[in-house]
Amino acid sequence: MAQTLTAPKVKVDRKWQLWIDGKFVEGASQRTLINPATGKELCKVAEANKAQVELAIKAARKAFDHGPWPKLTAQERSAFLYKLAAKIEENADELAELETLNGGKPLRETQFDMADAAACFRYYAGLATKPTGQSIDVPAASVTTVVREPIGVCGQIIPWNYPLLMAAWKLAPALAAGNTCVLKPSEYTPLTAIKLAEILQELELPNGVVNIVLGDGPTVGQPLAESLLVDKIAFTGSIKTGKIIAQAALTNLKKVTLELGGKSPMVVFADVDLDTAVDYALFAIYTNAGQVCSAGSRMLVDESIYPAFVKKMAERAKKIKVGPGLDSETEMGPLVSEQQMKRVLEYIEIGKKEGAKLEVGGDQPTGEKYQNGYYINPTIFVNCKNDMRIVQEEIFGPVVVIQKFASEEEAIELANSTAFGLAGAVFTSDVTRAHRVVKAIRAGITWVNGYHSTYNECPWGGYKQSGWGRELGTFGLEAYTEVKQVNINLDPQPVHWFKP
Repeated sequence: MAQTLTAPKVKVDRKWQLWIDGKFVEGASQRTLINPATGKELCKVAEANKAQVELAIKAARKAFDHGPWPKLTAQERSAFLYKLAAKIEENADELAELETLNGGKPLRETQFDMADAAACFRYYAGLATKPTGQSIDVPAASVTTVVREPIGVCGQIIPWNYPLLMAAWKLAPALAAGNTCVLKPSEYTPLTAIKLAEILQELELPNGVVNIVLGDGPTVGQPLAESLLVDKIAFTGSIKTGKIIAQAALTNLKKVTLELGGKSPMVVFADVDLDTAVDYALFAIYTNAGQVCSAGSRMLVDESIYPAFVKKMAERAKKIKVGPGLDSETEMGPLVSEQQMKRVLEYIEIGKKEGAKLEVGGDQPTGEKYQNGYYINPTIFVNCKNDMRIVQEEIFGPVVVIQKFASEEEAIELANSTAFGLAGAVFTSDVTRAHRVVKAIRAGITWVNGYHSTYNECPWGGYKQSGWGRELGTFGLEAYTEVKQVNINLDPQPVHWFKP
């Protein structure tokens, strides 16, 4: 029988500082972090002011322009990243528990995230030494090549839903390419980023190659996006903030990568095994309490199986065990913050006012273990119209809307009817239909008869307002490089373009 973990093993009552130019330093202020499972104080962390952000940027600039990291061979950078991956695995239990305490998600999820973060660093360690560039056969006595070089100083702003994993997605390719970085973790979930800094310091990463500054968007994120010393900005978060960052990046036309969320559809045709489809639907929306950019937050179901699908999904959703992330029986944890909980509850009220029917959930669990925590029960809306806000807007919580369709054409039209285009899935036993519909869905990540499978080897990003560019895979590495054309004249004779 599984044991319930009631008390954390990791120590959080300690100093959590900024990491600038290879040194841990006090912040200009402090933030109190709250354990979302209890609503009580977890610890205090340092936060930077704008002057400290500038120090971090200058440290990264100096490390790129004059430091050893960009000059290392690909093999040397690769070796470091392999060591880093091994250290993350060595500290995985502590890192996983920190994220559960800090962000609320169940320990089984954070343990998976730590393994995935280590795998990401290991993937880019391997990719760093693989062939890149081109040799071009040009119509001249010339050796012409195209090479990839590091961009320079990279500002990286990560969200609170996958703290260490998102840091890995951004740091791993940037470091593999030879860049230097200033990383801003979410002000809600910075603990594993600081623990990562301790690991990097232990491994003797050269000073200034990675700097980690804590704080909110206006204080830390905005200066990063605006700085003339920063060559690239990478951001994962909301459309609203992404647009602000893109505007700020115009100061020096820095390179920009944006991953801005989604309202992803899961299209279910009548020829599927119903139990399997419902099982994946639950996985698609209630993983990490729906706080996933690619969450399957819209179920589009063939009208002939709609009543049966809704009934089965509602029955299963009611049985999901909600609770603290450190409880081994918990299947879905709390939301990350009181602010996020209130936002989701507000959307539930909006849905009811819009005329959607609340099939299940929409409330908060009661009982002693839920007292003061940020919990919301798994929620399902039916009888939804396409112009409703709960259908069109990203809620980022355990709330799903279920719509019906009468034809394949209508399913495709509904699937593509939002401003987002991050992800989508098709469930059908007809392989021809699967190919047709997946091709028609305008999204960057798609699945057939599955959901949420993510691979470091494959590109991640979306169409439309789900963002710019791609992370992961070879695309993720290329996003941290500049492309240079090199022409070597093999016959340097006068061209006589002008008369002597």
